Amino acid sequence: MPGNSFGNIFRITTWGESHGEALGVVIDGCPAGVKISIEDIQIELDRRRPGQNKFTTQRKEPDKVQILSGIFDGKTTGTPISMLVKNSDAISKSYENFKDIYRPGHADYSYDAKYGIRDYRGGGRSSNRETIGRVAAGAIAKKILKSMKIKTVGFVSQIGNIFCENINLNYIEKNPLRIADKSKLAEMEALIDKVRREGDSIGGAIEVRSIGVPPGLGSPVFEKLDARLAAAIMSIGGVRGFEIGLGFSVASMKGSEVNDVMQEKIKNKVKFRSNNAGGILGGISNGNDIILRFALKPTSSISQEQQSIDKNGKKKSLRVKGRHDPCLCPRAVPIAEAMMNLVLLDCILENKLSNIKKITT
Repeated sequence: MPGNSFGNIFRITTWGESHGEALGVVIDGCPAGVKISIEDIQIELDRRRPGQNKFTTQRKEPDKVQILSGIFDGKTTGTPISMLVKNSDAISKSYENFKDIYRPGHADYSYDAKYGIRDYRGGGRSSNRETIGRVAAGAIAKKILKSMKIKTVGFVSQIGNIFCENINLNYIEKNPLRIADKSKLAEMEALIDKVRREGDSIGGAIEVRSIGVPPGLGSPVFEKLDARLAAAIMSIGGVRGFEIGLGFSVASMKGSEVNDVMQEKIKNKVKFRSNNAGGILGGISNGNDIILRFALKPTSSISQEQQSIDKNGKKKSLRVKGRHDPCLCPRAVPIAEAMMNLVLLDCILENKLSNIKKITT
């Protein structure tokens, strides 16, 4: 199965299944000498782990990380870093009743069509638990970027038809939904409670911002920074829409409204009057904050009765039992931040190799 590796210089390979013994990641290309503690990684894993509150799946996984290689005396050694997280609360019997039935909205049929075999327990490799490896690797990227004064923050900007309006980045980690508008919390919580009682789920959207990104990241033509970010975000399960800056709203605007006017240049950095481009021009960062948004579909696993077919084409009805998120958004925030940080660090390391002056200084 190809397609499990991501990145060019700072390259990660994730492995493992939802109900297997463990999941993890191997990182190749991490520079030596980076100070990393197990706490740096565990903090990020705790943000995405299940069972945090009533708005997430009640699967109780501690998601405690083990570092197997690549870090010695609290510093990276320049060799491959391998990390592992064991599964401890998988209840595979919940999936026995429909092991031969294709669940609506899931990858069951498409995996069968491609491989002729699939791990039906919790979705196997297509499960959201695959992202454990991404978040663990992203924690290391985050630590390196922090030393460069680059900060990435994500938040839930929409749940159902309710939108965050008064954005407060300091509020994100102070509420269970990771929204950025305190005035919308009660309304959003009520909506999620309602759809959960109905045996249903609800979609939403997430915004991610990277602050302090230098100009010059990304490469023409097929390695544009926004193209790489789109690939990174779209690789997260359940993502159905992606935009940078003004995004789809530019379709109804004029060039005079969209263009970001340059005002002055100070110490080789241009100051713009606006940031409609979301920090990227011609596929290369321009020094503005990078701002992206993406839409997440409602969780496919719902307890309402649905119609489907089995692997022989026979019509079947099913109820997907088990423990599932009524809304994917809150736990997707640290995953999206990790993917943004992985792309940014990879581009920064590539820049070191693209300019002889940067290599020799």
